Amino acid sequence: MKRFLSMLCALLASLGITACDYLNVRELKPGVSTAAEVRERFGPPQQEWHNDDGSVTWEYSRQPEGAECYMITIGTDSILREIDQRINEQTFARIERGMTGDDVRRMLGRPASSQFFQLKQHTVWEWLMERSTTVNEAAYFTVSFNNEGRVVETGRYSKPKR
Repeated sequence: MKRFLSMLCALLASLGITACDYLNVRELKPGVSTAAEVRERFGPPQQEWHNDDGSVTWEYSRQPEGAECYMITIGTDSILREIDQRINEQTFARIERGMTGDDVRRMLGRPASSQFFQLKQHTVWEWLMERSTTVNEAAYFTVSFNNEGRVVETGRYSKPKR
């Protein structure tokens, strides 16, 4: 039964459905779990980031519908080192003026959307921070880039419930 649930969660995750992420994160153990176990639970990564020490960080963004982005680091020994959910205040605070789109993407993962504003000559990426509920509006974190592809500002906004 446990194996069936793992396979179902991996299939749902590959389709962008995050209901099983909580279970997957709890079951994986840094220093113990293997890269194969991570792939079995999360599916193939959307992006692979190669690190200076030879390790690789796999990106599992749940944008645009989910408010999560898991960056999972695998060591050169194919053992899980770290699972980090990046859609949070600590990561937002690290976004600085002058960073490139690749710098931001590596920190926050794939954005929920990207839009170019002609008058301002800025491209704005946004990430869902909090889903809309019966009580709360959906909240977004934004990063604006100039024509050179450098961060010029960050912001936040909420979408009213429909």
